[in-house]
Amino acid sequence: MNNKAHPDPVPPEAPFGCTLCPRLVDYIDEIRKAEPSWHNGPVDSFGDEAARLLIIGMAPGRGGANRTGRPFTGDGAGDLLYKALAKQKFSIGTFEKNGQDDLQLKDCMITNAVRCVPPQNKPTGEETRTCRPFLISRLAHLPNVTALFALGRIAHDNMISTLGLRRVAYPFGHGAEHEVGSEGRQFRLFDSYHCSRYNTNTGRLTEAMFDDVFTAVRTFLDKSI
Repeated sequence: MNNKAHPDPVPPEAPFGCTLCPRLVDYIDEIRKAEPSWHNGPVDSFGDEAARLLIIGMAPGRGGANRTGRPFTGDGAGDLLYKALAKQKFSIGTFEKNGQDDLQLKDCMITNAVRCVPPQNKPTGEETRTCRPFLISRLAHLPNVTALFALGRIAHDNMISTLGLRRVAYPFGHGAEHEVGSEGRQFRLFDSYHCSRYNTNTGRLTEAMFDDVFTAVRTFLDKSI
C-alpha cells in the first residue's frame, strides 16, 4: 500500500513527479534508463476544455503515450482512434504518430483511468483506485461534458466508480449505452472494446464496429444541441 496523500484539492492532471504508485514509479524509472529522451511520466489529458465528449482509456502504452506524452499517440491504438475522431469531425489538423503535428481536438477530450504506464499494460486495482481522484477532478473540470466514451472494460469500470455507481448495474459490452448520473449531472456512457492492436489484429474489434459507436456518440451530441 502507498502511504502518500493526494494533493488537496486534487488537480485534473497528475503532477509530473507523482509518486503515489510505487510499482509504476519503479517501472518508469526502468524505462527512463533505457529511453531517457521519452516522456516517462504521467500523461496529461488532451483536448478541448469546452468538450461535450470525454473519451476514457485505460493507461498510457510503453512506447506510445509514455514515449510521446500524448494519449494514444505512438502506437496502433491511436491510429484507429484518431482516424475515427477525424471521421466524426472531433478533430482538426493532421495526426502524426510521433505527436509532432498540428492536431487539435474539437468538442472532445481524451484521458486515461491510470495516468502512468503500467508493466504489461495492466494496472492493478489499487493503482486504478489511487489514480481515480484525478479522473474525478478531470470530469469536474469539464462542465459541458454530456457524453462519456469508455475504451475497454477497465475504463468502463473506472468511469462507473468515478460516478459513485455500482458496476453490476451497468455492465460493460461493446456498443452498450448507459444513462448515468452523479452530483446532479447526467451523462450517456458509450462502451467499446479497446482499440488496441491486439483487438484489431484478432478481429475482436473492426474499424466498422468502432465507427458504429462513434456514429452513435455523434448522433447523441447532435440531438443535444
